[in-house]
Amino acid sequence: MNRTADAARLRLNSQPSGTTILDGAWWPHSTDVTTEIPALVTALSDRRGEITHVLLNPAEWDLPHPPRAAAGRSATRLGWYVSQPAGLITVLSDYGRDRFDLLVIPPDASRGSADTALTAAADADDKRHAPELLADIERVT
Repeated sequence: MNRTADAARLRLNSQPSGTTILDGAWWPHSTDVTTEIPALVTALSDRRGEITHVLLNPAEWDLPHPPRAAAGRSATRLGWYVSQPAGLITVLSDYGRDRFDLLVIPPDASRGSADTALTAAADADDKRHAPELLADIERVT
């Protein structure tokens, strides 16, 4: 994993998008979308091409909910949908030609729980969905 992906606390599976339940996981440092999304987009762009859209559930992120997030020389469109499942973001790259779903690990997760969830979500053989993985995460209080 490269330094940018480590900084973004991101793991992706090696299978092509669409062949697994989850395509990986991301553990943001906070729920501030204006800080977190640019680092994620930069890390993903290195591996998946230009990221054009990120779909999020507004209930999981601090206000404001901007329509775009600056990353590098471009801005990624953000779609805020209450129908987006909890603990999941959908990322589109190359103008919709590639779509992938990432488990979002809560920022207050313990390191051990986060590492376990990151590994499970990036494992093509693990068939658990986001709610199942989230249920096993311990929080730091």
